[in-house]
Amino acid sequence: MAVYLDNSATTKPCPQAVKAINRMLSQTYGNPSSLHRMGIEATKEIISARESIAKALSCEKDEIYFTSGATEANNLAVFGAAYANRRKGNRIVTTAIEHESIIESMRELEKEGFEIIKIQPDSKGEVNINDVEKAINGSTILVSMMYINNETGSVLPVNSLKKIIQRKGAPALIHTDCVQAFGKTEVRPKKLGADLLSITAHKIHGPKGCGALYIKKGARILPRVFGGEQENKIRPGTEASPLIAGFGAAVDAFGDLKAANRKVSKLNEYTREKLAGINGVIINSPTGASPYILNIFIPTFMRSQTIIQELSEKYGIYVSNGSACAKWKKSHVLSAMKLPDNVIDKSIRISFSRESTKEDSDALCGALKDLIEKHPE
Repeated sequence: MAVYLDNSATTKPCPQAVKAINRMLSQTYGNPSSLHRMGIEATKEIISARESIAKALSCEKDEIYFTSGATEANNLAVFGAAYANRRKGNRIVTTAIEHESIIESMRELEKEGFEIIKIQPDSKGEVNINDVEKAINGSTILVSMMYINNETGSVLPVNSLKKIIQRKGAPALIHTDCVQAFGKTEVRPKKLGADLLSITAHKIHGPKGCGALYIKKGARILPRVFGGEQENKIRPGTEASPLIAGFGAAVDAFGDLKAANRKVSKLNEYTREKLAGINGVIINSPTGASPYILNIFIPTFMRSQTIIQELSEKYGIYVSNGSACAKWKKSHVLSAMKLPDNVIDKSIRISFSRESTKEDSDALCGALKDLIEKHPE
């Protein structure tokens, strides 16, 4: 039986999402922009999904804009905010441990003359808010900071940004990538002080290929795509109505997030205790990290890619070595934490979901112990 512990890369779609997608593909397959009954029914499904997501975020439904995923949402937020506000300044503040879609977007903006300030984390992967405050000045037009890091689970001080920006008199918009937070803990853009917020369906037991960007009313960004009236011209193009319906169904299936968080927190603690009994294993994730993510060093002569393959092929256990969007690359997050190369090269990420069990943890820890004994450093 497979043990799937790579939920930060993607989750298994829940039955409700699969049912909604199949219904849309086989019955309500009209173009949402068409004026006939089939098109109107598809539009109703999109409206329903938008309302479900807005309710989960405690925002208004017309503040939700559907995209093809979080990578597009992040790009739309970063480039859209930068171009819309470039006359007010050219400084953008972010961190060195963002998702690849933010890192690469910032690299492109830097080529265009924007001043990009990347805040470095400490050795635990945590960002000091004082460093962020020093970086923000009167010409800062955007601050982009993820809520929960996708490799270590560290929680970043997003909710402190608004007061700093106001105190500095900066015209900055606040963007936060909430991909690893949404559906796992409370995410309220107003409470976080966010103007822009990215989420995606496939991290919450929904389908791949569908995400959303929250844009606070009054926050101005420029579109990246042109050619239609959909999504209020912010993201034109025929909506992926089956995927959007699946997204909404996955959100409706959340259940009690606090109860799920307590369950996963206990599983995280249990796993940490089991790992502590394996000689040489080091936990890279800080103690206050999201319980859904656990980054660890494995003391073996093998590199992380080989460890992952061994766990998969010989034990039926699925984990990763960091972001799925940075396949085969050395972790820029662990590098930014200034961990030794040996630790970076032999670290893996364990990521839980609400469906993960102690039996999964037992299987993983047993396999790791066996692997280390057979292939020591």
